[in-house]
Amino acid sequence: MNEKSIDELWEDLLNQLQTLVGKRPADLNAVLFLIGVQELGTGPKRFSKEVKQDLMHIAVCRVLSQSGYYTFSGYDKDGWPQWELAKPIPHGDLLTQEFFLKEHIIRYFQSVLI
Repeated sequence: MNEKSIDELWEDLLNQLQTLVGKRPADLNAVLFLIGVQELGTGPKRFSKEVKQDLMHIAVCRVLSQSGYYTFSGYDKDGWPQWELAKPIPHGDLLTQEFFLKEHIIRYFQSVLI
C-alpha cells in the first residue's frame, strides 16, 4: 500500500465505521478505541479514561499482531486479552508511526468486515 492509497482506504474505513456505529470516528485514537472494545468483547459501555487507554493498547497489540510484532498470550483473570512483544516495532517520526498504524488498522478491518 502506498501513502495515497492508505489515505483513500482510511477515508473509506471511516465512512464504513460511521455507517456501523452511527458516528464518524474523530481520529486514529477513536478507531483504536473501537477496536479495543471489539477485542475485549464486553460490548459498548462507559469506560474510565484509564480503561480507554488500556483498550487502545489492546487494539495496537491486536492490529500489529498481524505482522508478528505481538503475540497473543491468553486472557488475564478479568478476561482481558494479553499480548507479548515478539519483535521490535520500527521507530519513526509521528507521521511514519501514524501511517504504520493506519495500514495495520485497515488490514484488521479488511479481515473482520469481510
